[in-house]
Amino acid sequence: IEGGNADTRNDSDHEPIFRQESFFHYLFGVKEPDFKGCIDLSTGHTILFMPRLPQEYAIVMGKVKQPDEFCVEYDVDEVKYTDEVEEYLMQLCFTEGGDREEVGLKILLLQGTNSDSSKEYKPPTFSNKKLAKYTDTAILFPILVECRVTKSSFELDLMRHCSEITSLAHVFTMKNTKPGMMEYQSESLFKHYAYYNFGSRHVGYTSICGCGPNGAVLHYGHAGAPNDRHIQDGDMCLMDMGAEYFCYGSDVTCSYPSNGKFTDIQKIVYEGVLNAQRSVYSMLKPGVCWLHCHKAAEEEIIKALIKLGVIVNGSTSVKDLVEMRLGATFMPHGLGHFIGIDTHDVGGYLPGHQQRMSQNGLRSLRTCRILEKDMVLTVEPGLYFIEHLVNEALGEKSNLKKYL
Repeated sequence: IEGGNADTRNDSDHEPIFRQESFFHYLFGVKEPDFKGCIDLSTGHTILFMPRLPQEYAIVMGKVKQPDEFCVEYDVDEVKYTDEVEEYLMQLCFTEGGDREEVGLKILLLQGTNSDSSKEYKPPTFSNKKLAKYTDTAILFPILVECRVTKSSFELDLMRHCSEITSLAHVFTMKNTKPGMMEYQSESLFKHYAYYNFGSRHVGYTSICGCGPNGAVLHYGHAGAPNDRHIQDGDMCLMDMGAEYFCYGSDVTCSYPSNGKFTDIQKIVYEGVLNAQRSVYSMLKPGVCWLHCHKAAEEEIIKALIKLGVIVNGSTSVKDLVEMRLGATFMPHGLGHFIGIDTHDVGGYLPGHQQRMSQNGLRSLRTCRILEKDMVLTVEPGLYFIEHLVNEALGEKSNLKKYL
């Protein structure tokens, strides 16, 4: 398996801060770029392959570590150089007794598609064509993804720590966000607290500090809308930020009024989302279907909208409105997602499990799996007033119009 590569920004020599490829981090925990790794599954013998760096590297980047130093640092059995990978594999495949194909030797390479990003993890390639008949790209990916779905006790401890960092940083941001500030100042408060107090250099994803109407933009904060609005008195502030620690992430969203006091309408919306979250929390245990959790959250969102007078259900039950997909007009995203080394962690849709659905709202679910012990998921329902979705529901041909 290959680790992430050092890269520069576009055609410049500027080097962004490197962050390890997630599968490689899961298996080896290596911080540096341009490494490769191999595990002998029959013995557990673990080998890292490090880049062979020139001595000039030390002038700019510091001391060039030797193989024995990395061997100790990353607790592996052996460290070689990346230009020795194929030689090592050839020695495994061809012994003095000849070709080992007849004993079923396989070189398992990681290849597969991430169901969240739809991007493909591409396997390493070899210049020596003799190795091709030993390679298998089908076995490893679903197994390794499934390993990442359930967390070890060590991972759970690390994620608790990361979530604590995030929670404390959110409290600090909440206490210090005031009308008249810029959204990016709230972002900077969060990042400063997490890094200054806990050494959390990275965030798990682009920080979302949507205030006023920007709170209805699900992934606000991107380059075209970089948290750059003045926070107004009375704005609701939606702060969706998560610290990352040792490549493990957290994801927490808080909403609160900039002036510290909810209006009557803001309170109903806030409590509707809070009730949705509490409803899901009460359901969470092994054996429960995540799809059912999503629909339970939608029920509470619809109840809040009925209380607001936005939805007029008449004799139609809340459950029936959920099945009609009315909830998707106001909660168009999935309830949450697996989280771990990636914010949207792998394993949502694997062979043998419920596949992605096509209905409004439900197709945005990042998984429909049955919950298992030691899975870690976010629970983040929302109530959004997004103009084009509301207009669609009010359209002449919409079967939802009569309820709005």
